[in-house]
Amino acid sequence: MRTYPLSPETESPRPSLRARVTRFASRAAMTLALVAGVTGGVVAPAHASNPYERGPAPTERSVTATRGHFDTDSVNVSSLVRGFGGGTIYYPTDRSQGTFGGVVIAPGYTASSSSMSWMGHRFASQGFVVFTIDTITRVDQPNSRGRQIEAALDYLANDSRVADRVDGDRMAVMGHSMGGGGTLAAANSRPELKAAIPLTPWHTQKRWSNVQVPTMIIGAEDDVTASVRLHSIPFYESLDSNLDRAYVELRGASHFAPNVSNSTIAKYSISWLKRFVDEDERYTQFLCPAPRTGFGTDFSDYRDSCPH
Repeated sequence: MRTYPLSPETESPRPSLRARVTRFASRAAMTLALVAGVTGGVVAPAHASNPYERGPAPTERSVTATRGHFDTDSVNVSSLVRGFGGGTIYYPTDRSQGTFGGVVIAPGYTASSSSMSWMGHRFASQGFVVFTIDTITRVDQPNSRGRQIEAALDYLANDSRVADRVDGDRMAVMGHSMGGGGTLAAANSRPELKAAIPLTPWHTQKRWSNVQVPTMIIGAEDDVTASVRLHSIPFYESLDSNLDRAYVELRGASHFAPNVSNSTIAKYSISWLKRFVDEDERYTQFLCPAPRTGFGTDFSDYRDSCPH
């Protein structure tokens, strides 16, 4: 089973000299490999400043588009797998870019993976391997969903049919409602994760000060199932103030806003994943400065610490 050691980038905003030298050597090697043609049958990306960068420079249009730069395909995962209830993996078909970061997405209470399927090809086409999972039963509670998210992370990186396309050191978690609560639980359990995005999350535990994973919480102003006053806002406020974190509250939206195609959710989720899974600073422009809130905007509230 693969483990995910903390990288220098996770432990400190500025890597050590040794890490910087190692990174420079790695990038130089990848550039030479591209010039030579092929490395182990896969052409390595040759980005001068960031080996994880995938796709062209982003625009407002590209981060809100229903399809991004990469062509995608999907593969079904049987419910007979251990640790979770199966699901669907969406992935870029392009092999010239090397591996991609992985994202596991869990559904809410009584829901199936189909409730999150709109994110599959959309997010994969931006340069991620996306796994929308089913839970063992549809009434599993948040902590159980968190453990199932962790099992799906391991499966995606180590045992799935597309494991060779996944960078197991660059993984992220997302989930809706109780799946959002499970997202927080998984992030709390695995500080080595690169990003977490709970969507209108529900959990009885309100404090998450031990979470070390860059976390964006997306709440809904008119949520009567997991009201932002009792869930999203306390979750956000409990996160360490030194953590890269953000709170996005969708104006006039309900608890089920993440279950249908939503360009605002897509824009901010993709930007968060790109910034922290791919370390792609080109996407910081979509996260800060904070957007306007209130009448005539998409947001009733927005809070953040701009990415370090």
